[in-house]
Amino acid sequence: MNIKKIKPLLDRVLVEPIESGEKTRGGILIPDTAKEKPQQGKVIATGKGTKDVQMTVKPGDTVIYGKYSGTQIQIDGVDYLFMNISDIYATIKS
Repeated sequence: MNIKKIKPLLDRVLVEPIESGEKTRGGILIPDTAKEKPQQGKVIATGKGTKDVQMTVKPGDTVIYGKYSGTQIQIDGVDYLFMNISDIYATIKS
Protein backbone atom coordinates (compact mmCIF):
# COMPACT_ATOMS: atom_id res chain seq x y z
CA MET A 1 0.00 0.00 0.00
CA ASN A 2 1.31 3.44 -0.90
CA ILE A 3 1.24 6.03 1.90
CA LYS A 4 0.32 8.78 -0.60
CA LYS A 5 -2.98 7.00 -1.29
CA ILE A 6 -4.13 7.33 2.34
CA LYS A 7 -6.44 10.25 3.12
CA PRO A 8 -7.61 10.61 6.74
CA LEU A 9 -11.29 11.37 7.27
CA LEU A 10 -12.88 14.29 9.13
CA ASP A 11 -10.64 15.61 11.95
CA ARG A 12 -8.02 12.86 11.84
CA VAL A 13 -4.31 13.27 11.13
CA LEU A 14 -1.71 10.76 9.92
CA VAL A 15 1.62 11.33 11.71
CA GLU A 16 5.02 9.69 11.30
CA PRO A 17 6.69 9.64 14.75
CA ILE A 18 10.19 11.10 14.99
CA GLU A 19 12.39 8.75 16.98
CA SER A 20 14.59 10.31 19.63
CA GLY A 21 18.33 9.72 19.72
CA GLU A 22 19.78 6.50 21.06
CA LYS A 23 22.45 8.20 23.19
CA THR A 24 22.24 10.57 26.11
CA ARG A 25 24.23 13.81 26.10
CA GLY A 26 26.85 12.03 28.17
CA GLY A 27 27.26 9.35 25.50
CA ILE A 28 25.37 6.53 27.26
CA LEU A 29 23.58 4.17 24.86
CA ILE A 30 19.89 3.64 25.62
CA PRO A 31 18.52 0.13 24.91
CA ASP A 32 15.25 -0.18 22.94
CA THR A 33 13.41 -1.47 26.01
CA ALA A 34 14.21 1.67 28.00
CA LYS A 35 13.32 4.22 25.33
CA GLU A 36 10.30 6.44 25.81
CA LYS A 37 7.63 6.65 23.17
CA PRO A 38 8.26 9.58 20.83
CA GLN A 39 6.03 12.62 21.31
CA GLN A 40 7.02 14.46 18.15
CA GLY A 41 6.16 13.63 14.60
CA LYS A 42 5.77 14.84 11.06
CA VAL A 43 2.27 15.29 9.64
CA ILE A 44 1.88 13.12 6.54
CA ALA A 45 -1.80 13.76 5.71
CA THR A 46 -4.88 15.41 7.22
CA GLY A 47 -8.62 15.15 6.86
CA LYS A 48 -10.75 18.15 5.89
CA GLY A 49 -12.03 18.76 9.42
CA THR A 50 -15.67 19.12 10.42
CA LYS A 51 -18.02 22.07 10.70
CA ASP A 52 -17.01 22.35 14.38
CA VAL A 53 -13.31 21.43 14.09
CA GLN A 54 -10.95 23.32 11.80
CA MET A 55 -7.71 21.64 10.71
CA THR A 56 -4.83 23.71 12.08
CA VAL A 57 -1.98 21.52 10.81
CA LYS A 58 -0.90 20.64 7.28
CA PRO A 59 1.30 17.96 5.73
CA GLY A 60 4.96 18.61 6.49
CA ASP A 61 4.35 20.25 9.89
CA THR A 62 6.28 18.94 12.88
CA VAL A 63 3.96 18.49 15.86
CA ILE A 64 4.01 17.58 19.55
CA TYR A 65 1.31 15.15 20.69
CA GLY A 66 0.29 13.23 23.80
CA LYS A 67 2.45 10.32 24.91
CA TYR A 68 -0.22 7.68 24.37
CA SER A 69 -2.15 9.39 21.56
CA GLY A 70 -3.32 7.80 18.37
CA THR A 71 -3.63 4.36 16.88
CA GLN A 72 -0.44 2.80 15.56
CA ILE A 73 -0.43 1.31 12.06
CA GLN A 74 2.37 -0.03 9.90
CA ILE A 75 2.58 0.64 6.17
CA ASP A 76 5.45 -0.75 4.09
CA GLY A 77 7.42 -1.46 7.28
CA VAL A 78 7.12 2.12 8.61
CA ASP A 79 5.17 2.95 11.79
CA TYR A 80 2.58 5.73 11.65
CA LEU A 81 -0.07 7.08 14.01
CA PHE A 82 -3.66 8.02 13.23
CA MET A 83 -4.91 10.57 15.75
CA ASN A 84 -7.55 13.22 16.21
CA ILE A 85 -6.50 16.83 15.79
CA SER A 86 -7.36 17.34 19.48
CA ASP A 87 -4.48 14.96 20.41
CA ILE A 88 -1.97 17.41 18.91
CA TYR A 89 -0.75 20.00 21.41
CA ALA A 90 1.51 22.25 19.30
CA THR A 91 3.44 22.71 16.11
CA ILE A 92 7.19 23.27 16.05
CA LYS A 93 8.41 26.09 13.83
CA SER A 94 11.49 25.24 11.80
